[in-house]
Amino acid sequence: MSTNLKSLYQPFAKLLARKKLYLSKSLEFNSSFKQELSYNLDFVRHTTLELCYNEIKKNNVKGNIAELGVYKGEFAKRLNHLFSDRKLYLFDTFEGFDAKDITTEKQHSFSSGEQDFSNTSVDLVLGKMKYPNNCIIKKGYFPDSANDVNDRFCFASLDADLYGPILSGLQFFYPRLENKGYIFVHDFNNDFYKGARKAVVEFCDANSINYLPIPDSGGTAIITK
Repeated sequence: MSTNLKSLYQPFAKLLARKKLYLSKSLEFNSSFKQELSYNLDFVRHTTLELCYNEIKKNNVKGNIAELGVYKGEFAKRLNHLFSDRKLYLFDTFEGFDAKDITTEKQHSFSSGEQDFSNTSVDLVLGKMKYPNNCIIKKGYFPDSANDVNDRFCFASLDADLYGPILSGLQFFYPRLENKGYIFVHDFNNDFYKGARKAVVEFCDANSINYLPIPDSGGTAIITK
């Protein structure tokens, strides 16, 4: 970078940093990496997803994929796009948080539990999918909604926000995770949803499992086998 560009870069970078936005080079050391997903403001999370997808493909990891906590399907559509040859299980109430989970959140001061995620629908989510026929909708309270699921997974995204559903997700998906598969747990380092960290640490400590935090906008933790 030339001296003139550096003089422009530093103040611009500081301005962005005050708004929690950052400039960074992207994988210039790996010329074989071909980014499939469009750029977005959660670059770290989505590019890490692509790198994990490439490892799954390279290692010929079997199994399907899932997301617990779909909301409007923004992350699910990226899973559906990348894993075009896999079934995608979509677990969500599609009606917002369940009352019993909100009670737990408030009792332990994990979160207010008052965020409204009810403005979604199955049709809205499926309308965003490139391969909608690959999607298996599991509407209802988790883990009850998984009672009839007998499958193995190479990847699962847990984005249910709250302690109870995330702990249940780990208890369900980790035993069904293929070797060299991945679980992304959103909100691990999000102070607005402290139950997410509690669930991950509790589960990992009890099962002697390690996790890796990444600096994406939601504070995701990654678990692998």
